[in-house]
Amino acid sequence: MSERRDAILKASATAIARRGIRGLRVNDVAEVAGVSPGLLYYHFKDRIGLLEAALNYINDRARAYRSEGERSSDSARDRLTRSLLGEIQDRPEVVENSLAWNELRASAVYEEALREPLARTTAAWVAEIADAIAQAQAGGEISSSLDPRRTAVTMTALVEGLSGRWLCEEITTEDAHSHLLGAIDVVMSEPTHQSDPTHHISDTPITSRPKE
Repeated sequence: MSERRDAILKASATAIARRGIRGLRVNDVAEVAGVSPGLLYYHFKDRIGLLEAALNYINDRARAYRSEGERSSDSARDRLTRSLLGEIQDRPEVVENSLAWNELRASAVYEEALREPLARTTAAWVAEIADAIAQAQAGGEISSSLDPRRTAVTMTALVEGLSGRWLCEEITTEDAHSHLLGAIDVVMSEPTHQSDPTHHISDTPITSRPKE
């Protein structure tokens, strides 16, 4: 990806997070990215093309920070837990990503042209989590009776729902993580096994908002 194209996508994600879809103007994105509107249209053809590329950029950026801090000694379940918790962090790039994703999700209800790109991007995220679940099953770390894809759909939907409440400051980062950890234990544990919901917290270095 060229530096200019990357700058345009970064500017798009920032603009979506700050102003929403209805406030997004191609000329504003070009100005923030430091390029001409003509160059932006050259790369993305139209507004929907830009939004679709921004979705892919947001997903790629999320994939990168979800895997931060992984260690070779981590179990498959630990990596899965870290990946889910990594979606809710008080880091500027994570907050911006979450704001942009939630805005694109809400806008797709009314902008039909966004639905297919959003579904495709969501499917990539679900597939990533489903693969992590399958790896944990192969290692005997979670129930083998689970359907990896169905479980991944449930868990990613839960992350999105908690993310929306977190962004509205209805719940804290710590609360969101607690709910996610509890859900992981309930959904993914063997029926006869009761995990300690604090087990993964100390091993998952996720930045939290300082308490006021």
